[in-house]
Amino acid sequence: MSKADYFNNMTHDKQDPNPFLAIYLDQSIPFNEEAKASYLKDCSSKSRQFLLPVLRPLSRLLIILFQLYKIIFPKAFTSSKMLHRFLYWGMKTFVSPDANFMILRHFYLGSEILQFIRDNIPGVHVEMNPLKPTNLEPVKDDLFLIHDLNLYNFVINLNKQLREKNIEVAKQERLNFDAITSSRIPIELMPHRRTNFLDLMTAIECFTPVYQFFLTDNDFWRATNSLQLDETIGILASKVIGSNDRLALINNKHPMVPLSTLRAGFRLVLHGLATEQLHALLVELKHKQAA
Repeated sequence: MSKADYFNNMTHDKQDPNPFLAIYLDQSIPFNEEAKASYLKDCSSKSRQFLLPVLRPLSRLLIILFQLYKIIFPKAFTSSKMLHRFLYWGMKTFVSPDANFMILRHFYLGSEILQFIRDNIPGVHVEMNPLKPTNLEPVKDDLFLIHDLNLYNFVINLNKQLREKNIEVAKQERLNFDAITSSRIPIELMPHRRTNFLDLMTAIECFTPVYQFFLTDNDFWRATNSLQLDETIGILASKVIGSNDRLALINNKHPMVPLSTLRAGFRLVLHGLATEQLHALLVELKHKQAA
């Protein structure tokens, strides 16, 4: 059974309508159907309903305690390699197949969006370092950290060239969609054992203090502040496309106002959804242009 069949075959009870079925059927938000079904099925899990309310406050308490710990021992036990080995083990052992599917898609789609923006600004050439994992193995090779560095380096290098060459980002009459995959992203089947029960949001809340513990305070702050670049990427894409009508839900707050790390887990989910939404919009525009 496909991921979409989970909702397509669901019975609609008028006296007890399923909230996730309503969101799945709604088409006002551009979103890949397979990813949407995976995400909403994951949201409707028992883990999301019962574990998250218990684990979220504990996770945020750990963030506070680790912040105090980092003041006294700023570089103790810091290791990106150990962090990513732990993340790989945790994802392989405890995270649900749907959640792992969404996480790997995020890296893949994010790389394509950055390349799309670069390809549609004439006169600039920014070197790319695309991340396109199809299974969990690449997680061990600093995948999460490189993803953040790629985003910052892209914004810095792109804007340096825009300033130096006096280039203005503007609407392109014919868009270059070579970077955008419109077919299924080739993510392999994820581990599906009895222990793989953690939904996406609960897993992110659990992993956030681990991420903080194994990174320097500077690295953790940089990673959490990267979430606010959602707005920057959304604006760049809207300028190239020539429309921002369907980018309203890209909402990780103003890029110039750093937020507390306590809500990093929740904002990371918003970051993932913003990427899915923007990529789905680009796929939609690619089909329209081809037609």
